[in-house]
Amino acid sequence: MPPAKKKPRTYDQAKVRAAVTAQFGHVAAAVRTLTPEQLARPSGLGEWSVAELAAHIAWIADSLAGGLARPPAAVPELSAVEWPFATASLAGKISEAARETLTGAPLPELYDRAAARMAEALERNAGSRVLDLWIGDMTLADFLVTRTVELVVHTDDLNRAVPGLEVPVERQALAACTRLLADALAVKAPGGSVEVRIPPFAVVQCVEGPRHTRGTPPNVVETDPLTWLRLATGRTAWARELDAATVRASGERADLAGLLPLMG
Repeated sequence: MPPAKKKPRTYDQAKVRAAVTAQFGHVAAAVRTLTPEQLARPSGLGEWSVAELAAHIAWIADSLAGGLARPPAAVPELSAVEWPFATASLAGKISEAARETLTGAPLPELYDRAAARMAEALERNAGSRVLDLWIGDMTLADFLVTRTVELVVHTDDLNRAVPGLEVPVERQALAACTRLLADALAVKAPGGSVEVRIPPFAVVQCVEGPRHTRGTPPNVVETDPLTWLRLATGRTAWARELDAATVRASGERADLAGLLPLMG
């Protein structure tokens, strides 16, 4: 008899909304401190400068407001856990949008406008609202969970690109994006032979093979949330993190190198 299909994870909508708003605020405050020299630094993301990365983060909030300003779609096409697999096809379009955003106004003005538009749009719309999006129509509740991924991952990008910047990472935002990307791994490689632990936020089982029912599973992967996000989004490599002991893997099936990254 096949195992019962796992129910999708649910998220506290109020906490996710607050986390998205707070994380964007942390980035906005940090961007205002950046010097022209720091903004001109390479971001580590292709050819983007730090300024272009910062503009992209402003666009994340502004495009959320823009999506809510359009007429709603009828039914959702994507769930939150499916979103990571749909992002690759939009990389070029998103990159162009970031460059256009940067030429529209100085960064502080972009952030002020985006924050105001996002706050107003979120105030007026329920989580059940279906947004008409480039990537596929999604409910606002699900789309906000994906915004935690964008904001936390790009906060980490900024911190690595600008030594000493130290933009805070909101705990609820980190929790939501860690769980979403862990669940995406389980969708990509369904099964129960490997247990992936990302304390304190997520535990998932994945990869076909013998399923353990009790006690310590024979195949275990464990890492911290930031390392997991970097692995899942291609910021680092499996072998590198194993060598650095930031990933611990035991068991003959506990090699996730062929499954990562989940999104680029």
